[in-house]
Amino acid sequence: MTIDGMPRLTPQERAERRRVQAELAADLKASGALDGVFARIDAGEPLTGDSGVLGGMLKAALERGLEAELTDHVGYDKGAVDAAEYDNSRNGHYAKTVSSEIGDIELRVPRDRAGTFTPMLVGKGQRRLDGIDGMIISLYAGGMTLRDIAHHLATTVGVDLSHETISKIVDAVADEVLAWQRRPLEPIYPVIYLDAITVKIKDGGHVVNKAANLAVGVDMEGIKHVLGIWVQTHEGAKFWAGVCADLANRGVQDVLIVCCDGLTGFPEAIAATWPAATVQTCVVHLIRASMRFVSYGDRKAVAAAVKPIYTASSEEDALAALEAFRDGPWGSKYPSAVRSFQAAWDRFTPFLAFPPALRRVIYTTNAIESLNYQLRKVTKNRGHFPNDAAAVKLLWLAICNIEDKRARDREKERGLPAADRRASGRLIQGAVTTNWKAALAQLALVYPDRIEPHL
Repeated sequence: MTIDGMPRLTPQERAERRRVQAELAADLKASGALDGVFARIDAGEPLTGDSGVLGGMLKAALERGLEAELTDHVGYDKGAVDAAEYDNSRNGHYAKTVSSEIGDIELRVPRDRAGTFTPMLVGKGQRRLDGIDGMIISLYAGGMTLRDIAHHLATTVGVDLSHETISKIVDAVADEVLAWQRRPLEPIYPVIYLDAITVKIKDGGHVVNKAANLAVGVDMEGIKHVLGIWVQTHEGAKFWAGVCADLANRGVQDVLIVCCDGLTGFPEAIAATWPAATVQTCVVHLIRASMRFVSYGDRKAVAAAVKPIYTASSEEDALAALEAFRDGPWGSKYPSAVRSFQAAWDRFTPFLAFPPALRRVIYTTNAIESLNYQLRKVTKNRGHFPNDAAAVKLLWLAICNIEDKRARDREKERGLPAADRRASGRLIQGAVTTNWKAALAQLALVYPDRIEPHL
């Protein structure tokens, strides 16, 4: 996982891993140790599955390691003539099945007569090698249901795990999610964006639609961070007061501008937690709302007609542009577009007081909307979630998975000319806000007493 401090290999570590693996592969080829394996593969034997070559190699390697562990435990080599002189001794084997990325492996695990041998390579009670857990979590983060994962593992790598086992593996990340959701935050975020995605969650005997709200904060360096995910349990100020209190308790002392989409009770909760913060409606949401009842053929013309409103240099000019639109042909034909701006006017006008570079940073929550688009692709495969925590867990895993995939794509293209690179940059987590230095300079002019102590 890579979100906010979760481990990921650095480019130098990856380069070292590639070097070590290349040397090892070259040495094995040169020694002839793999000639027999290559011959069996060339003869058509499968690599994975119950009779796969890789499964046999892994079984041999694990059993040899377990025998070495027992030798160290009892103090003598297998077949040693002086074995009777030792207090403990070997006592045969027992069968054990472990799941791996290449199929189920049937092991003969050695045991000692005293019953004190505890193997470390494949521990007591362990039924899966580490890689299979990571594979399951990755598939879950991609949107597959637990039963889909069970079928996928059975048909692709020959691993037969129950629905309950897979559920336990996925549930094991709950502690990581909780730690992430409670991690300390920066004392100030100049800008916070807030948007939501609708998810279906079981509530009592019914499945209801709930809003999973995501907050993205821009720190003093212009870097974006997903601050948290909150499932809306009830409407209004009480819920938002809890969200703001959570952020404040985790260290957020001040927020300059919060960009959201007209959430009921949210401005009041912001004012109670950070009285000096400015709540700004998302201008893109406002434009979409004004176009909701405009016919397709007229949209381009109406969009051009409302543009002078949100590009005005001041509130007075914007009001004049709105009145001109209202009295014009398009305002007469689509009065709902006029009402959209009038209803949101108090939340829209703070945007007009800022200079152009800062406007470009705060005018829209599109940054989160791009993330939400990716998250909807993950959640659409799910009928519903059993509870709020399950929804938060999947969304967190999906964010990690999205950023991991993009990081891998960028790593593959490392060293290529810029014109040949096709990999996407960071989506949200760790992304740098465009033109942030110019925006920060203007924030320092508008809010000198609140910005300068953190510079």
